[in-house]
This record gives sequence, structure tokens and C-alpha cells, in this order.
Amino acid sequence: MMPDLGKYADAVLSAYAASIVLLIGIVVLSVWQSRRAKAALEEVEKRRNG
Repeated sequence: MMPDLGKYADAVLSAYAASIVLLIGIVVLSVWQSRRAKAALEEVEKRRNG
């Protein structure tokens, strides 16, 4: 299924791997920041509502 990449196989596959790792990192960071922001907003609302 995979095409023959010849002498560029290492470069292409490492570029794919690096891209996948970066995308996963961005998703994980986004989810982490979202949870932090949600917790901070809930704390503010809790203090506001008494």
C-alpha cells in the first residue's frame, strides 16, 4: 500500500512522524488549557454567587 519513496523514505517518514507528534501535542495542550480555563471560570462564578 505504501509507495516506494526510495532514498527519501527516511526524510518523508520522519517528517510525518514529527507532524503527528506536534499535532498530538497541540491537541493535548488545548484540552489542558480548556480544563484550566473552565475550572477558573467555575471558581469565579462560585465566588460571585456566594
